[in-house]
Amino acid sequence: MAEDLYAILELQRGVDDAEIKKAYRLLARKYHPDVNKEAGAEDKFKQVQRAYSILSDSQKRAQYDQYGVTDDTPAGGGGFGGFEGFSSGGFDDIFDVFFGGSGGRRSRQQGPRRGEDLRYDLELTLEEAAAGVSKEIQIFHLEACGGCEGNGRKPGTPKVTCTHCNGTGQIKTVQRTLLGSFSQVMACHHCNGSGEVVKNPCTRCAGKGIEKKKKTLSVDIPAGVDGGTKLRVPREGNYGEPGGEQGDLYVFLTVKDHKFFKRDGDDIYIEIAISVGNAILGTEIEVPTLDGKAMLKIPSGTQPGTLFRLKGKGITRLRSHGRGDQHVRVQVQIPTTLSSKEKSLVQEFSALGETAKTEKTIFDHVKHWF
Repeated sequence: MAEDLYAILELQRGVDDAEIKKAYRLLARKYHPDVNKEAGAEDKFKQVQRAYSILSDSQKRAQYDQYGVTDDTPAGGGGFGGFEGFSSGGFDDIFDVFFGGSGGRRSRQQGPRRGEDLRYDLELTLEEAAAGVSKEIQIFHLEACGGCEGNGRKPGTPKVTCTHCNGTGQIKTVQRTLLGSFSQVMACHHCNGSGEVVKNPCTRCAGKGIEKKKKTLSVDIPAGVDGGTKLRVPREGNYGEPGGEQGDLYVFLTVKDHKFFKRDGDDIYIEIAISVGNAILGTEIEVPTLDGKAMLKIPSGTQPGTLFRLKGKGITRLRSHGRGDQHVRVQVQIPTTLSSKEKSLVQEFSALGETAKTEKTIFDHVKHWF
């Protein structure tokens, strides 16, 4: 996924070059693997190096600010070209850092680069998450320029071979050190490893070969998803270099809180209020579900807080068969105001409950009243 270069350097957009350099020096010193031995410091050091390599270059920074991607973006989402930093160890990795590469190895940037992955945040209702839904979304991503088909050349102009690498896309250099001579093969920076240069750039994309476009996509959301689910839409990310794979789009889902239902895994919960009389005598009530309405039998003598289950009325199980359950918690409504007649009946009911010699049960009396 694409990273925010400014956030990596703990900066806001619009800062000047001096602030970028100052932030880089502080963070590079803080996370350098020779100084900081904490877990994750090495990866942070690499990120700082990569971010600075782009933001310190005015041309690359302008391209990044406009498109969110630069010519130095490497294969795979989320990384940035340039310095690879230290790895977990190994003699060759040390030479990569100090000398740019070891005996005859090809550069890590060799070959067409894959386009960046993109992220889209999508909010669903609980009903949509439970049943599944197809959603139309609109994204902006980088595509091959429609004017030059991604080659950067003005239509009708011929290919021009890069004279620095003679069309190979590679430059071989030899570095002499105290340890001896070391050769390095790396991508030609004049043609970015393509073996060609653009003499007559496309006016539509200024020779970049890419343009930003708006696109509408239909995304199928499977039944049973929950907040935090990530869906991959292949090849809908940013355009890669000619010959390189297009990136992917990742849709991150969140589910809105429901007014009545609470979700717990594949089960849902709801509270229903009933009257005192219905709790004592029993009844059958209609309760809402994700599919509509269902009837629930309330037995006589139901106590406040009793939990009932409606089997199979919950959320569809995403990675298995069947559905969860719906749980209904019954709360008994206690009247806050009573008429004189109601007060009299309650008082009589209370007295009957305290009388041990009554010939009828309490429930018999209550049934008579109601």
